[in-house]
Amino acid sequence: MSEERTRRTMETSGGKKITVEIKRFENEKASLFDLGYPLLNSIADSFVKAAGVGALQAVSREAYFTVVDDSGVGFDSSENTGSKKHRFPNLRGESSKSLEALVKNTGKESLQWGLAAGLYSGITYGLKEARGGAHDWRNSMVAGALTGAAMAMTTSKRTSHEEVVQSALTGAAISTAANLLSSIF
Repeated sequence: MSEERTRRTMETSGGKKITVEIKRFENEKASLFDLGYPLLNSIADSFVKAAGVGALQAVSREAYFTVVDDSGVGFDSSENTGSKKHRFPNLRGESSKSLEALVKNTGKESLQWGLAAGLYSGITYGLKEARGGAHDWRNSMVAGALTGAAMAMTTSKRTSHEEVVQSALTGAAISTAANLLSSIF
């Protein structure tokens, strides 16, 4: 009887209902979306989460370079020509200081991160289903290799086959290592 009263109290009070929903979400590892099929749920959930990470990464990088450029850090004091010398020139993208460029760059990176995560998640889910529910390092390796190769082919206009193979091997190695380490910890 006490349990029934507790349940009714939780249903009527707004604050406790939210905490119950949050705990249910954490315990069930529910996805953000319910699109009617677990594969679509997995892809959409991975896409949104990784796109958010990509956006944060792009904005924080631009904020860093804005601060570095404005503070004078990065100037080579030995030259009187006034040219800037960045310590990490390859980290800087195509951005300028305009808000439009920041939004464009952030959107582009969000899309790239989201597509990579969605593709990886979809391949991993498909392999798990094809192998009768087995989820091990082999699934991670194949999904990482395919995702790495696909991302290499889509991120630049002139990609050589060596770059595709290198990206596939890197993707396979990173995702296999992540899978093996997640089972240890």
